[in-house]
Amino acid sequence: MTGYAAVSRDLPQGSLNLELRSLNNRYLDIQFRLPDELRALEGSMRELLSARLNRGKIECRVNFLPSLGAENLEHINPDLLHKLLNLNQAVRAALPDARGLDVADILRWPGMLSSAAVPVADLCVPCVELLSAALDELAAARAREGEKLKLILLERLARIRRLIAEAVPRIPALLIAFQEKLKARLCEAMINCDDDRMRQELTLFASKIDVDEELSRLQTHLDEVERVLYKGGAIGKRLDFLMQELNREANTIGSKSVDAEMSKMCVELKVLIEQMREQVQNLE
Repeated sequence: MTGYAAVSRDLPQGSLNLELRSLNNRYLDIQFRLPDELRALEGSMRELLSARLNRGKIECRVNFLPSLGAENLEHINPDLLHKLLNLNQAVRAALPDARGLDVADILRWPGMLSSAAVPVADLCVPCVELLSAALDELAAARAREGEKLKLILLERLARIRRLIAEAVPRIPALLIAFQEKLKARLCEAMINCDDDRMRQELTLFASKIDVDEELSRLQTHLDEVERVLYKGGAIGKRLDFLMQELNREANTIGSKSVDAEMSKMCVELKVLIEQMREQVQNLE
């Protein structure tokens, strides 16, 4: 299930910011975007994420902005400064008219300025606490999204049940219509309309359009989908399997359809099941 959480905390050493992004994935895939000074925390953070999450592609991004206090003032790199001055003298010796380096050029030189490093130990506990808070926020966001998806799925279930309720009464009417049609054809062909012949043809036709078992299994699967939705938890795999079963029964019912209205109902049924399947893919 998708989700996003962002938390931050102000520390004496600076500002710590953490973002979590979650995308759908069959397995748990954790990726970190950490500054070099916080790389040592990746192990403990990965352990916490694995304990709280089961599936999904998770991106954890952490930024640390040092404060402007005296202890964090930037310092000049003396080794780099010495090398730069030697190079400047060598260039001026070869090209006396060349412009020399000024203070601004030196300060802007890559790697010339560095901040006093903040000990990782000072950030370890705050960073893990911040991750825990972000996980709480992410779980709340996913729960809200899950409730919305649950309502959508329940609404689709209700529509499928209405389609089934409309289709069931049509089956006896189809048998009666076929009986009248068969009787008329036999009479037109000058064939004796005896009861045995009519009974055999009707029995054969009834077996071809009998969908009682399919409708019964369809109702059972719908009940199971509803039960799983109300149970909650990690239900994505279970629902995905049930969507396959629903689609299988819908295909069988469609193959037995001999009536335009029944065929139309089957098409609507398959559309609703496909819509449900797409929504299920967004669940954990």
